[in-house]
Amino acid sequence: MVAVLRAFWAKGPLWLRRGLWAQLPAHYCSGDLAGAGRRESDPRPTSARQQDGIRNIVLSNPEKRNALSLAMLKSLRSDILHDAESDDLKVIIISAEGPVFSSGHDLKELTEEQGRDYHTEVFQTCAEVMMLIQNHPVPVIAMVNGLATAAGCQLVASCDIAVASDKSSFTTPGVNIGLFCSTPGVALARAVPRKVALEMLFTGEPISAQEALLHGLLSKVVPEAQLQEETMRIARKIASLSRPVVSLGKATFYKQLPQDLGMAYYLTSQAMVDNLALRDGQEGITAFLQKRKPVWSHEPA
Repeated sequence: MVAVLRAFWAKGPLWLRRGLWAQLPAHYCSGDLAGAGRRESDPRPTSARQQDGIRNIVLSNPEKRNALSLAMLKSLRSDILHDAESDDLKVIIISAEGPVFSSGHDLKELTEEQGRDYHTEVFQTCAEVMMLIQNHPVPVIAMVNGLATAAGCQLVASCDIAVASDKSSFTTPGVNIGLFCSTPGVALARAVPRKVALEMLFTGEPISAQEALLHGLLSKVVPEAQLQEETMRIARKIASLSRPVVSLGKATFYKQLPQDLGMAYYLTSQAMVDNLALRDGQEGITAFLQKRKPVWSHEPA
C-alpha cells in the first residue's frame, strides 16, 4: 500500500489521469472491505452518502465513542477510496455521531491477548488511512463537534481542512496509560509547532478548540449551531471549482512541503505549466479575459 502511494507522488502530474486508483489491490476498493474485521451481524461503523460532489463520511459508533477499531478503520478506508477517481466526487467531509468525534484506538484490541501481528495490522491500517487522506485527489475536511483523542486527534490533523465547534477539544493522552501517542504525533507534528505537539504528547493534557485554532490544528472554530453550515459552505465552494485544478494543486502543495526552497519552486513552477495545459486552466483564463463565469469541463487533460 505504501509503495503504491509513493508511486503516486513519483508520477507527479500523472496524478490527474483516470485509473491511478485502480492500481490499488482489488480488495481495497471492494464493497466487502468495510466489513473486514467485523462480524456480519455487527452494524457498519461508518456511513457515507454523496450529493452534489460532496461525500459525507460519518463515524457511526457513538456507543463506543467512535473508537478507531480495526473494523472502523477499514470501513473508513473503504469510504475514502470508493470511486476516488470519479469526476462526480469533489470534496469529502468526515464527521461523527455523538459527543465524541473519536476516542482513538479501541484499547480492547491492544491487549496482549490480541498478539503482535494483530497490533501491527491495526497501526498499519491506521497509517494507510491517514496517508490516503493526504494523497487523495480531492480535499478532505474534518467537521469536529466534541472530543478528538489520540488517533482521533491524528485523524483531524491529517485532514486538509478542519472545522470545529467551540465545544471541541483535542488531546493525545496515551502517555497516561503507558502507550505513548507516537503515530498520532506524526500528524500532530506536521500540523502544530513542535513545542506545542510535545507538550500535548508528554502531558496528555487537552487543548481547547480556540487553542487548536491558534496553533494551526484547526482551520476555523464556530459556534456549534453554525458548524454544519460553515463546513458545507467551504465544501460547496470547493465543489464549484475544477476538480483537476484542485487535485493538481493539492498534490503539488504536499509534494513541495518537504523540499528545500529551490526544489519547491522548481516543482511548483512545473505544476503551473502543467496547470496551464489543462483544459480548465485555459477555460478559466479565457473566461476571466472575456468577463464571464468559467464553465468547467472537469477533464484531466
